Amino acid sequence: MTTTSAPARSRVTHWVTGAAIVAVTAAFAAGLDAAAPRVGRLLPDYTEVQGHAFADVIGFLRWVLGDTTEAVFFKSALGGIGMIAGAWIAHLAWRRGRRLGFPLAAGTGLFPSMFAAAALGLVLSNLLWGWTVPASGGWQPTFVAFVAVPAAVVLVYGAGWRVAVTGAVLGAVLNTPVALVVVNYFCLPLDLPTVIGNVTGMWGGALLAFLLCRRLPWLRRPAPADPPADGPQPAPERHGPVWMVRRVLADFTEAPFYGNEIASIGLLLGTVLAFLLNPANPVYGDGVLPAMLTAQVATSTLGVLLYRSRWIARGWYPTFVPVVSVAPATVLTYGAGVHTVVAGAVVGALIGPPVAAWISERLPSDFHPFIGNVVSMAVGTLVAVPVLGLLPGFG
Repeated sequence: MTTTSAPARSRVTHWVTGAAIVAVTAAFAAGLDAAAPRVGRLLPDYTEVQGHAFADVIGFLRWVLGDTTEAVFFKSALGGIGMIAGAWIAHLAWRRGRRLGFPLAAGTGLFPSMFAAAALGLVLSNLLWGWTVPASGGWQPTFVAFVAVPAAVVLVYGAGWRVAVTGAVLGAVLNTPVALVVVNYFCLPLDLPTVIGNVTGMWGGALLAFLLCRRLPWLRRPAPADPPADGPQPAPERHGPVWMVRRVLADFTEAPFYGNEIASIGLLLGTVLAFLLNPANPVYGDGVLPAMLTAQVATSTLGVLLYRSRWIARGWYPTFVPVVSVAPATVLTYGAGVHTVVAGAVVGALIGPPVAAWISERLPSDFHPFIGNVVSMAVGTLVAVPVLGLLPGFG
């Protein structure tokens, strides 16, 4: 008689847990798809949101709040409110000595400054470049600064209003215009997913920004700080089924540098509520939130399963990369079929995380490693989505 080793049993447990996560998500998505049309349309359609974005203050606030969730393809003001509220709840809990979810801002304690820089960069970006939305009559990537240079500059150079304002300005004047050019003069003419242009604006602007930061006399990298003696100390992480569920949730808010499951729960609750109130409100009005959510959960789950050993060895690994690139882009491009959900999830998980890690490890120490993540998003989407289009059922 043979016995199964403990590592083998552990692997089986993790894969069964992963299958359960995806199955529950798929069942929830099916129910969401069936329930949404029965509730009515209590929120404006996305076309109305876009049309009024720069017409009045309410429209502007709704657009900007939606921008906070664009990295994950949701474009939902309610989702943005939920995400930001969840992040602040988690942050305040950590300050009071309660470990509520994974630590925000990579555990640096810089969340308030990081959030201020990102929010200011987002507002400046919309004030400077928002005119492109009514001028073009279509969507434009006004959101990119929220998940790029402003927060990254704070994470590299530390807290303080000078750092936050510098990051915000650099994000607004570098990230957004690069994204605008690539989206409008490369992605749209070639019928490529606009996420390629979005993330190119992020990494292209970031390379320029961090080169400039070396020349700015008021920016100095702080010395490594000792961990606070009286703060909440992370317990040794157990990478079991509960950790897997938490990790998949947290991947939904890695793009804005939160990486916290409480923020992700707020994001998901707000976006799902928006979909129930009007399926044509979030996700640019395409009505594919259930399929997209399934693909995103599936690709994160598969990534966590495939690269669990790297999570354990390194403490962090970019399994979120396909959640905000290949998986949702495949659904938006080829529709909400099962084959698109599965293909986008699998291909994204195989390509995105290892490419991101490889690039990030080779960046200079004063260039935030998020650059590697967004380069991987661009490369993965540029390769995967057109190649999938050559297969039967995708064209």
